Amino acid sequence: MSTVPPRGHLLIVEDEPVQARLYQQALRGCTFDWARNRTEALTHIGRRMPELILLDHILAGGDTGLGLLPELKRIAAHVPVVIVSGTLAITEQIRALSGPHGAHYVIEKPVDLDVLETTVATALRECGLGEAVAALRSLERAELIEAGDRERLFTERLERQHTLLNRLRDVPERPNVSQLAKEFGVDRRSIRRDLQDLIARGQLPPSILGRDDE
Repeated sequence: MSTVPPRGHLLIVEDEPVQARLYQQALRGCTFDWARNRTEALTHIGRRMPELILLDHILAGGDTGLGLLPELKRIAAHVPVVIVSGTLAITEQIRALSGPHGAHYVIEKPVDLDVLETTVATALRECGLGEAVAALRSLERAELIEAGDRERLFTERLERQHTLLNRLRDVPERPNVSQLAKEFGVDRRSIRRDLQDLIARGQLPPSILGRDDE
């Protein structure tokens, strides 16, 4: 396993409590919501958007991961999905990873915990927000969106937040806002707003922003 465990808020969609606890123990740096079926999964997402979804294929009440996947991607398109299953054939795994509603990864059961930890760490670091930034930069290079100030500012802000998130996930102490502002070439207010956005999305704890920085 990696020396630094991944950190983030995950939604586990799994009908077996023993399996859900196994994931929680293996991913000890993360926080979790747990859902056993479609209804519970959508309820949790409505309350708090996860940063990653671990999705089993066979769920309680006759639901399936492949059946739920398109709905998850419609309401949480930016959230990476890792399907964990021991029942999917190769053709079904390919289907799960294909198309606009595809998952990012498929892991087979019994789960190799090293593979699980590495996969989750990579997905949290590089997928989701990172992919959104890369897509916007690609569109800018292709001149498919106007390169006006408003568009550039939005992309730069999103990219800055992605960098801050990856840097601050594993740092328990509060960051130096003035130092970050100097590093990114923006004012302190911009950094504070970035941190507030990450806190509001549940990606960083409120304690990361001290009273002096609010």
